[in-house]
Amino acid sequence: MRLTQDPIQVLLIFAKEDSQSDGFWWACDRAGYRCNIARTPESALECFLDKHQEIIVIDHRNSRYFDAEDICRSIRATKPSEHTMILAVVPRTSADEEETSVLPLLNAGFDRQFKENSSITACYNELVQIEHGEVRSQFKLRACNAVFTALDHCQEAIEITSEDHVIQYVNPAFERMMGYHKGELIGKELTELPKSDKNCADLIDNINTFIKKGKEWQGVYYARRKTGDSIQQHVKITPVIGQGGKIRHFVSLKRLHCTKENNKQLYKSHRDEKYTGDNSQSESHSFKCKNRRKDSIDVKSITSQSSDAAPSLPTRRYSSMARIHSMTIEAPITKVINIINAAQENSPITVAEALDRVLEILRTTELYSPQLGTKDEDPHTSDLVGGLMTDGLRRLSGNEYVFSKNVNLSHSHLSVPNTINDVPPCIAQLLDNEESWDFNIFELEAVTNKRPLVYLGLKIFARFGVSEFLNCSEATLRAWLQMIEANYHSSNSYHNSTHAADVLHATAFFLRKERVKGSLDHLDEVAALIAATIHDVDHPGRTNSFLCNAGSELAVLYNDTAVLESHHTALAFQLTIKDSKCNIFKNIDRNRYRTLRQAIIDMVLATEMTKHFEHVNKFVNSINKPMASEETSSHSEGSDCECTANIKNFPDNQTLIKRMMIKCADVANPCRPLELCIEWAGRISEEYFAQTDEEKRQGLPVVMPVFDRNTCSIPKSQISFIDYFITDMFDAWDAFAHLPVLMQHLANNYKHWKTLDELKCKSVRLPSENNN
Repeated sequence: MRLTQDPIQVLLIFAKEDSQSDGFWWACDRAGYRCNIARTPESALECFLDKHQEIIVIDHRNSRYFDAEDICRSIRATKPSEHTMILAVVPRTSADEEETSVLPLLNAGFDRQFKENSSITACYNELVQIEHGEVRSQFKLRACNAVFTALDHCQEAIEITSEDHVIQYVNPAFERMMGYHKGELIGKELTELPKSDKNCADLIDNINTFIKKGKEWQGVYYARRKTGDSIQQHVKITPVIGQGGKIRHFVSLKRLHCTKENNKQLYKSHRDEKYTGDNSQSESHSFKCKNRRKDSIDVKSITSQSSDAAPSLPTRRYSSMARIHSMTIEAPITKVINIINAAQENSPITVAEALDRVLEILRTTELYSPQLGTKDEDPHTSDLVGGLMTDGLRRLSGNEYVFSKNVNLSHSHLSVPNTINDVPPCIAQLLDNEESWDFNIFELEAVTNKRPLVYLGLKIFARFGVSEFLNCSEATLRAWLQMIEANYHSSNSYHNSTHAADVLHATAFFLRKERVKGSLDHLDEVAALIAATIHDVDHPGRTNSFLCNAGSELAVLYNDTAVLESHHTALAFQLTIKDSKCNIFKNIDRNRYRTLRQAIIDMVLATEMTKHFEHVNKFVNSINKPMASEETSSHSEGSDCECTANIKNFPDNQTLIKRMMIKCADVANPCRPLELCIEWAGRISEEYFAQTDEEKRQGLPVVMPVFDRNTCSIPKSQISFIDYFITDMFDAWDAFAHLPVLMQHLANNYKHWKTLDELKCKSVRLPSENNN
């Protein structure tokens, strides 16, 4: 618990201003304390009840003006004074005078005395010692009150014992579960309480062996309630190390391991308590039960405040619980957890403990995100993960990054073909090879003056019958492609229209693979091609983490979540429907448009890297593994057709395939021929270098420190990227789509980067190759 404290407040109670009161006043000023002065008992009490000062200094030198001990008693009679230090200023004694006893002061409520000394330093020293001693201790005690309040309202049963197993605290949930009142338990040894005979004979000894070594124990345990009933509990016992490094307390957390019998016993006991208890007091009883025999969801049964209708309440609550137990709206993960819980009931302790750890993992939200055990040892992997899979440090900054929102609605003045057949010969010759995976997108970039997307888009869209599906003219499609390309930033070294064209090319290549083609409908193909075309439109050349850290307009608009991916899709649809000349959706019916739009949005959002492992693992578990099982069990020639037919029957599986397809297309650079792979590696590195430069220039957190143009090893960054993101994903995609050429390129390229790294080369090529 992190303890924070406002400046110390001090109340000086002096009837008259003198050198002593001035000494304390200036001492407070030096220490940075807030100080108030009261002259009368009435004003002193009023001021204290208003401010609740931590330190009170009362003048006890002269009783002519007020009785200091009476003032102290009146303050001590108030509840806020529980954590206040009260200091009595007493007269100095001469050398021949005998010291007086402090007991009268202590009995009056004072904590300590201060011999009259008007020196500011003496007053300062006294106040500072009080702050570092008693005040800080009282502050911790106040914090403990908050902790115990939380424990009192916690729904899990909690028991705290001393190192000798003497009960020192139980919360209300424990009282309800066990049927005892805390007065019957506090101060008793655990050995004095009745034990259930359903536990294994050596269970208690095993538990004690664990916890006495300072280890946490958790498992299933039978406890006996006050009524004599045995109930099964999930118990976690944690030793608390205190002064001297010794175990000072044991904290036990107990959850009801609900079975049908447990439910009946608890319902009966709480019904009895309801009728035998004091109806003038209301309590909120809350339990979490999992009835595994009925596959029920978590249930909280709550007794309301007593009222005139109280006698019918148990009946109503019982029927409500019965309805909840019969509900069938569970999530699959809930069913899994319930199955594991059921398996724990008759499992050995070691198995039950292991299953408890499994349950803890399953109850987290980051089920698909791996944890890097050696993250700090590999800064390249660490920075790539941090830069691509998080939304930055979210640290507030005075700087704000705003990139150009001047979207380009006009059509380019550069020559664009009127029809697909009206293409310059040099471009047409290049496009003849566009169906090959080894197609050189950089050559197309060069001959089209950095406008490859329009030309390649026209060719691919025509081949897949996009215009026919959308019922739009080729002129509208051409205008749309031109408008989309105009809104890619040609100044970006990587995220420009050439990258979009490259992803479009990879998507089209994947769509021609037999298993992919057999699994998707025509609408899916059109959606995939459009998604690939728009997936990075208006990309600023900076990562999501950068935009969040810079407080950009888009980060604010999209709540720091999938900022760029949300922007790409939103802007693409805005631009498309804004101008009828390029609205490729204007002639399709509403239902088809909504389905198509949803598919496009889903695919573009899948390119956001924070859910990378979730998408890959879902694909493996829902597509790869079932397909492998079917292929193993079936030896007929038609098994592959049956497999793809089954996928078509499940739209969720089609969605997983489309997500995986565009993800692989988006980061397929390491699977391209070596020369293309090297060019892409240089381009993405330059874009990351530029981001690091700007982060340093603006005083923003540096998201990927290894991408410093003066020190970065590009081969190391590529090796880390392939190891962490690419290999597993393309292994899974290859197992489905059969891509031997890509996997061979990947192996060759990885070997290239490994060779450069072993030679301590930080560039994309050896110096000798650069000279050539």
